[in-house]
Amino acid sequence: MSAVVRPSEEQFTPMSARDIDEVVAIESVVYPFPWTRGNFVDALQAGYSCWTMRAAESELLAYSIVMLALDEAHLLNLSVAARAHRLGYGWRMLDFMAQQARDHGARTMMLEVRPSNQPAQRLYARYGFERIGMRRGYYPSHGGREDAVVMRISL
Repeated sequence: MSAVVRPSEEQFTPMSARDIDEVVAIESVVYPFPWTRGNFVDALQAGYSCWTMRAAESELLAYSIVMLALDEAHLLNLSVAARAHRLGYGWRMLDFMAQQARDHGARTMMLEVRPSNQPAQRLYARYGFERIGMRRGYYPSHGGREDAVVMRISL
């Protein structure tokens, strides 16, 4: 595994079909139950707000997908390449997506996160998301199903 050098400036670009192979490769490493290629294709075709974050040398560091509806945004996926964890890229991707949502008129953003994903929960809480509920049996897991913590932030 190669070390990631923090770039002086990340480049955010809309996700396209050309990015899907890289996105799926990262997704399959960072999640035990990753989104499928079809999930990403569907998100692009549905017109969701899909973005990538790359280092100046074009290395894919993170990506995210938000569904925008009226004045609410729903964060569906935010992932950082395993080699780039704990370097601040998750925060920068989240902050960029929140700005995208605000720019489209969203007043709130919500998300679901696994209770077992403590690093993500800490990131969202530090950013200002508050826990507003649980969805029972929301995620697949090795033991059957796992609940989801529902979080929301005012934008």
